[in-house]
Amino acid sequence: MNNELTRKDIEDMEAEIEHRKVVVRKELLEHVKEARAHGDLSENFEYYAAKKAKNQNESRIRFLERMVKTARVIDDESKEDEVGVNKTVTLRMEDDGSVETYKIVTTMRKNSLKGLISIESPLGKQLLGHRVGERVTITVSNEISYDVTITNIENTGLTEEDKIRDF
Repeated sequence: MNNELTRKDIEDMEAEIEHRKVVVRKELLEHVKEARAHGDLSENFEYYAAKKAKNQNESRIRFLERMVKTARVIDDESKEDEVGVNKTVTLRMEDDGSVETYKIVTTMRKNSLKGLISIESPLGKQLLGHRVGERVTITVSNEISYDVTITNIENTGLTEEDKIRDF
């Protein structure tokens, strides 16, 4: 993975790391202590659940720290009328005339179920820099490609829903 992130991505990840270290870690350690105090650990579901939650938090911290450390910071230097990071693009699919709308985001914010497409995906990568009215061939593999026409570009920026993804 190229790990191309914006400054905002890094700020959001650093804030999550800090929150997980200062707040969540402390809470989860208390849960482990409380569950351990319940006695026999061989049949103590609460203890195992608390340990699992603690380990997941530590894993998430390590993941985010690695992403921040290895990130290549990118700036969205696209012009107002070009497809770029954190812009929403409406496409007309040439094969059937259907219309689809996607927001182009960095990999750490992608969520295809919510229409958030990564700049590193075939669609995101090949749309970058294009303008309204342009026809773009999206090549998925040597055997698969399709054509789209850009019908609208909107500078929507980041919203509350465009969260840093889990793993």
